Amino acid sequence: MLEVSAGPLVDVHDLVMFDLDGVVYVSGQGIAGVAERVERLRGTGLHVAFVTNNASRTPAQVAATMAKAGVPADPSEVVTSAQAAARVLRTDHAAGAKILLLGGAGLEQALVEEGLVPVTEPDGAVALVSGYGPDVRWKDVMRAATLVRDGLPYVASNADRTIPTSYGLAPGHGVLVETISRFAGVVPVVAGKPQRPLMDETVRRVGGERPLMVGDRLDTDIEGARAIGAPSLLVLTGVTWLEELVSAAPELRPSYISPDTEGLFQPHPVPDVRDGVAVLGGWTARAADGRLDVQGSGSDADWWRAVATAAWVHLDAAGTPLDVSATRVPGPRRQLGAE
Repeated sequence: MLEVSAGPLVDVHDLVMFDLDGVVYVSGQGIAGVAERVERLRGTGLHVAFVTNNASRTPAQVAATMAKAGVPADPSEVVTSAQAAARVLRTDHAAGAKILLLGGAGLEQALVEEGLVPVTEPDGAVALVSGYGPDVRWKDVMRAATLVRDGLPYVASNADRTIPTSYGLAPGHGVLVETISRFAGVVPVVAGKPQRPLMDETVRRVGGERPLMVGDRLDTDIEGARAIGAPSLLVLTGVTWLEELVSAAPELRPSYISPDTEGLFQPHPVPDVRDGVAVLGGWTARAADGRLDVQGSGSDADWWRAVATAAWVHLDAAGTPLDVSATRVPGPRRQLGAE
């Protein structure tokens, strides 16, 4: 269930790790208030990091995208799944080792920075690494899959099944990973969220001993925070909405919920729960014949906390999520698009 914070979250954490799309910007446009809040965080002396599963771009390119969105960042604050994958490989192989590359510029640069040698021909390669790259050729995928089947170690930057584009959600790098994995009969090491390497790499690079993950996706951001035992703040400016939240299994549940990143600067009360009824800040949420019933009035944040708690109590007891088709959610929902 949700955790309580008597004071603002910024008072108990020294590293705030932000996901990007859906948290910092949407469709290349900065989400209202985020730039000012990031500056407030920096003013407190907290470490700030921007964490992305996108392995195709370098940290400098990511920082440039953020600047265009009105949220300036130094490349040193950006940590990518490409960097995490390169760190995994460098741990297992000496400097100068050749790594067969299926991916883009971000992954290539990350390998070079770790002292590894990215190659496009397999002769002498000690491992395969893959990441999203729009120009990866099918013949190279086929050759790589055959090599993995024959024993070449495989590290994947991430396993995201979808990627946002201007024409909607499209197949992501995870589809390629699954293709190679199923053909070769091999489970790769995955560096990106929700696995540990990217989260650990962020803490190592940016610093801090009490990290907090801020994300909009349950199956990457929130589960990734749990992988390293860190608390998480779910913001509702991205892909997660009521249907996903009430269906969340325990490993996908955030520590805190807020409509937006202003929740970093606020206390987080939790509902009082009795006989499956969650009461908080003027709201009462319960299960009624398999449907979510919410009564009362109060803040949007408290509405979400009460609803999530009542829904999870029901899900854990009944094994099925509440029907929320008739539930009216307070506040507007942000429309997602491509970066």
